[in-house]
Amino acid sequence: MNTEPKKPLWHRILDNPWILLVLGVLIPLLSYTLWGWIELLSVPPAQLP
Repeated sequence: MNTEPKKPLWHRILDNPWILLVLGVLIPLLSYTLWGWIELLSVPPAQLP
């Protein structure tokens, strides 16, 4: 019989290196992609000669 209390969700997430790897790749990817789209939408159209 297991008498240990169940670990909280954040503790289980931070103990799993694969989840940390995925989060470490996805969070910068999504944030820089969003930042890039915002920059592209905020640039005024170029005036062609």
